[in-house]
Amino acid sequence: MEKESEWMMCQKEDVAETDSICSLLRRLQMQQMVKCQEEHTRQQQGRRRPQCKETEVEASQLEEDTKHSENDGREADGENRADDKRRNEEEDDESVSSSSSDVPSLDTCTPTKSVESSSSSSNLLYSHITSSCPPLPYLCPPVPPPVELDVVLVDSRLTLDVYRGGTALLKTLWENFPGKVKEVQYLRIGSEESESLETVLDLLPHLRLLRSLAIRGHCLQDSLGHPLPGVLSSLPPSLSSLTLLTHLDLSFNCFTSLPPCLLSLPCLSILILSHNHLSSLPSNWGCLSSLTYLSVMGNQLCSLPASLAQLGALHTLDVSHNFLENLPEEIGELRCLNKMELSHNRLRELPETLQTLVNLRELMANSNHLRCVPEFLTKLPHLKTLDVRNNPTGRSTTPPPALPNPAQAKAGPSELHLGASQHRFSVTPAGHHVFLPRGVELLFPEGCVGHSTELEWAETRPDKKWICLEEHDHLLSWPLELLPHGIIFQKPVQVCMPYQQKTRREIVVRRFDGSSWSTLQTWTRRGSPSNSARPGGRRARLACCTVSHFSWFVVVSCPVRDTCSVSPEGALLVSSVNPAIKLRFLPSSTTQTRTVTLQVLQVEVSVVRELSSDPTASASPLLCLSQSPSLPYLQPVTVQVPLPPGLTGHTVDMSCLYLLHRQPDCQTWTDVTPQTPLRVTQLYVVFSVSHFSWYWLWYTTQRCVSGVVRKVYQRLRQFRVQFLVLQRKSDPEQVLLQCLPHNKVENTIQYLSSLYEGPQPSDFCELLEGEQFFAGFEKGIDISTERPDCINGRLSFIFYSHLKNHKEVYICSNQKQQGPVKGQVSFYRGEMPSDVPQEVAQKRRGPNSQWLATLPLRLPGAGGISEPQIPPLRLGDPENGYLTEANLLAISLQISQDWRSIGINLGFSYEELNRMQHKHRDDLGVLVLDILFHWARRRGHTGPGAVPELIDAMTKSGRQDLADEIEDIVSLGKRKYRDSLRRVGLDTEGLLAE
Repeated sequence: MEKESEWMMCQKEDVAETDSICSLLRRLQMQQMVKCQEEHTRQQQGRRRPQCKETEVEASQLEEDTKHSENDGREADGENRADDKRRNEEEDDESVSSSSSDVPSLDTCTPTKSVESSSSSSNLLYSHITSSCPPLPYLCPPVPPPVELDVVLVDSRLTLDVYRGGTALLKTLWENFPGKVKEVQYLRIGSEESESLETVLDLLPHLRLLRSLAIRGHCLQDSLGHPLPGVLSSLPPSLSSLTLLTHLDLSFNCFTSLPPCLLSLPCLSILILSHNHLSSLPSNWGCLSSLTYLSVMGNQLCSLPASLAQLGALHTLDVSHNFLENLPEEIGELRCLNKMELSHNRLRELPETLQTLVNLRELMANSNHLRCVPEFLTKLPHLKTLDVRNNPTGRSTTPPPALPNPAQAKAGPSELHLGASQHRFSVTPAGHHVFLPRGVELLFPEGCVGHSTELEWAETRPDKKWICLEEHDHLLSWPLELLPHGIIFQKPVQVCMPYQQKTRREIVVRRFDGSSWSTLQTWTRRGSPSNSARPGGRRARLACCTVSHFSWFVVVSCPVRDTCSVSPEGALLVSSVNPAIKLRFLPSSTTQTRTVTLQVLQVEVSVVRELSSDPTASASPLLCLSQSPSLPYLQPVTVQVPLPPGLTGHTVDMSCLYLLHRQPDCQTWTDVTPQTPLRVTQLYVVFSVSHFSWYWLWYTTQRCVSGVVRKVYQRLRQFRVQFLVLQRKSDPEQVLLQCLPHNKVENTIQYLSSLYEGPQPSDFCELLEGEQFFAGFEKGIDISTERPDCINGRLSFIFYSHLKNHKEVYICSNQKQQGPVKGQVSFYRGEMPSDVPQEVAQKRRGPNSQWLATLPLRLPGAGGISEPQIPPLRLGDPENGYLTEANLLAISLQISQDWRSIGINLGFSYEELNRMQHKHRDDLGVLVLDILFHWARRRGHTGPGAVPELIDAMTKSGRQDLADEIEDIVSLGKRKYRDSLRRVGLDTEGLLAE
């Protein structure tokens, strides 16, 4: 017994000595591994740019990992001493040891082997990451250098698509931890790295427990932040062995057809194939009886197979963003379908079999070619959401659809192209497609008139007295008048007017009935290719509407209007401009249904900071809320807006966050932050309102924020403009005056430089849309004051940002001198708009404060003008009004290419016109002047009949605008003549009677 006890004591001492040696060797080996890792880090720093802070963090993290490894080693030693049998098994099979704990530990009773194994596995994974990094910089992070399995594998979920080089890491994990990898049930990998993708596909059939698999592109990003596409185009047949797979995501890849192995997965419930290159789907879907979700959005599908009806358990079907023109009738057999996405296709109709989908709750069919919405959809018992926006529902087909044979195509409306001088046309019951100058199109359907009817059109200059624009509206077209006003069409006539607008704003057509304006339902399209207004060019943008009678029409752009109908059940309104802006109406907020409108104005941060003098200032989009009828709500309405740019929920200072409110009928902004609690999340601000108006969320360090916001808001309504004063090179007396937005000045000057010359543009000025301004000629230069647009000796303009604000006039010297005249043109503000803020109105009081800009103008002397002098001329008589040489000069500038038609109607023969054309073949302006003054000298002594003859010639030539201008000039002369008689005390009526 004593010998046995002594022997046992010796054994224990030997074991203790052996354990101490093992622990010492393990510590030495771990220290050596740390030195190797540090040396490797220094080498990597030599290749890359310095990142001192990151290196220190990695080194400290590595020391902590080393300490934890030593502690784990000591605990493992204690367990090994307690169980010698288990220690021997771990020496034989390291893979069993690695799978016996969550964090793989390769320590055994042989410390050298344990440390080397752990170090080699970590270094192996780290070297894999280093070698797999692409040469170009990526925004996606690499796998951390001290790779452990628990970094990427958590609860049987292996996530490798968030790291670059993650796809190739799967093979390394399989070689080192096959037991753990076999137990993976959820696997996510990226398909951007083609080098390692083939190896990964060979490993997938070994993962028999896999339930969810995602091999998708757009997981990684390049150095510019752009997502990288996937390169996967096929799958191996052995993938069908994954019989437990229920979820498969193959989106953002290069599949052109569905891999056959997918049709052999009996448990597959969710299949996502979006954003590939699928042009067709297979005809056999019977094996996928468990499929409940199918998404093939963003492909190139032109049709769907009838075999989709075999998916009896399907709940959601997404085929949006394809090229589908019709749906199979068999789609009505999907009785379990709850949601169907058909948006952004080319569907012209929906099959009647959809009425059998009694479980359908959501049907999204927006942005298609649907002409009508089937009535049976409204009878589906569970249908809650039906979206058919952006469809030509209820509209006539324009242009006419392609007909099956040429004989039927000829039966459509005939085309009628009108020139600039053709202002009258006839429409028959057969219908016509009329093309007017400048791209206007009128479509008269068959049967719109009962007999042949003569119609008329005219373009007029916009007058602010009868053109009414709302805040932030822009006029995009000249007013189009269609005559006669009283005619009523039996079928709606389509009116399409061209416009030029590239920003994201809503385009509408408005009609003036003589007393008020109304907004018509408008849609946009490109003009017809056969329109002669743009031969061989790009088709014009058209704003179209349907009307039952003629009137005045204009095209206007305004902030996008999002509307919804709010019922007692509640509603949710989301902005189409910024989806982060939402309005939530709780149930029982109202007792009667009302229509709510939301408008959003985006505000540039640079403008906010410049005008507020605060470099940290920022503002959210501006909200305009309105409703009809205007009634109070029973419960507050919840409004969600994004935080101002550059802020998050963690960085925002609540003391600098302000919510401002403005009533539509005033210009002041009120800070309502104390009365309206703001709830800030990571990205949004949520608050409640009880009435609708303008709301604006600001972030600024200034305390008096109301005045700053009022100043910035006024700036949003103004345009920075510059003025041009150019003289024609061939005739310095002909002057072009123009007002342009500052971003269009450079291109305009370059375009006009071949014909005009003059001083540099004026400094920047600010004008409102529709604001009046004047141009006055000063310091020895004058123009004819007998013009309809001349008020108190100044030319009148009305500024519209998207129309041409220019006039071309003839000038003369008002001094009797032979030398050159150095004059100037000054621009002044006109009548003050009624909605100008008070501080702006105070600055504009008095004649001097209305000054905008002044530009020099040089008029050469008599010897410097190469053109012959025009002799004095007075055409007409005092009682009926005069036309002077200045009047004819102004009229000649507007005739242009219509000179031949006007000359014929004035009584000239073709031979006379041809001689004049040959004489002035190099200058069209001089040719027109010669025609008019030659006629005027011939008719100068014939009495009052000359002026009506000129008006009649203009009307017959299709220039009603010039005829109206001549009548205005004559009327102005009559009024001045009668006023002069009254001033001298003569009886005007008696004198005229004699």
